[in-house]
Amino acid sequence: IEGRPLFEQASATIPTGHKVGLVGRNGTGKTTLFRLLTGETETDGGDISFPRNWRIAGVAQEVSGGPTSLLDTVLEADTERAELLAESETATDPMRIAEIEMRLVDIGAHRAPARAAEILAGLGFDAEAQLRPCSEFSGGWRMRVALAAVLFSDPDLLLLDEPTNYLDLEGSIWLEQYLKRFQGTMLLISHDRDLLNTAVNSILHLEDKKLTFYTGPYDTFERTRSERLAVAEAARGKQDAQRKHMQAFVDRFRYKASKARQAQSRLKAIAKLQPIAGISNERVAPFRLGEPEELSPPLLALDRISAGYDGRTILSHLELRIDPDDRIALLGANGNGKSTFAKLISSRIKPMSGTLTKARRLRIGYFAQHQLDEMSGDITPVRHLMNLLPHIREHEARTK
Repeated sequence: IEGRPLFEQASATIPTGHKVGLVGRNGTGKTTLFRLLTGETETDGGDISFPRNWRIAGVAQEVSGGPTSLLDTVLEADTERAELLAESETATDPMRIAEIEMRLVDIGAHRAPARAAEILAGLGFDAEAQLRPCSEFSGGWRMRVALAAVLFSDPDLLLLDEPTNYLDLEGSIWLEQYLKRFQGTMLLISHDRDLLNTAVNSILHLEDKKLTFYTGPYDTFERTRSERLAVAEAARGKQDAQRKHMQAFVDRFRYKASKARQAQSRLKAIAKLQPIAGISNERVAPFRLGEPEELSPPLLALDRISAGYDGRTILSHLELRIDPDDRIALLGANGNGKSTFAKLISSRIKPMSGTLTKARRLRIGYFAQHQLDEMSGDITPVRHLMNLLPHIREHEARTK
């Protein structure tokens, strides 16, 4: 990317039928690897090979917001079925008609609508919603339809890049179970530790522009890698001690006639020592949040609050009290108003009715689901932070 190499002499072999979690720090090239596999991007060198006639599928983008129903959009993902059904309506040759019917039976074409409906239901679409056109759904919901279409296509190689980003808890649990039953080969990019422990049986680690394949789920990978790190560090420490010991002998006796031969022998031994490559530790410094000012309870009190957009009520008659030291997880199906609630208490929208009381000097930090809505995309991170914290200097912003 822009002259920066992401892979250098990277090699890996994925056994057919394995479900593999692709892990690595953000920016190392995981999504780029997917683009290489789908042919969207070409390599500068080396080869990528698959079994012949493999079908590869991944969720590239949301489906278009056209008039086609959700169910038909998913059904169209099986291109062979769609082509055979279209041909069956115009074919006149009895032999060809028989071939088409036999192939439709082989690929389970007649039970396809039920299978598509089952996948859509698992991702949160009821029977009524499945018949509505895609144009009636937001981008997040259309991403779910795109995911449903990829799962329905039943490819030989399934590529999933953060598939739970647009799913609620119920959808994530359903997807986890679906992937456990999936029979093909899968590569999954995810930062969800639970998903990487239950839905995959191998880990492909991208680090230092190289790929390393580990057998087992994420916890096994982490333990194996930690053991490798400890062994490598111990071996490197032992080698450093050996080198220092021999160098000390050389420095002491290299000009002494009786020891010159031994000193020369040790010099040659030092030259032959191959450096032991270390395993970089990917742990990064955690976020350190300042201690908030002590405030008297309640921090927030909601009394018969209703809220929504454009005159449409999404939340109604809310009664809630939030006190210091509360730690609250807000759960609910997509579309039920979780983001609306967050915007309400962070004063991004005003209540339509009721009373919202906040403690004096209460400061609320808000991180949006679509954070770009809160940011200007054409300024640097340093400038963005200085805009939020106008009292700090540039060097302070750079160290935050």
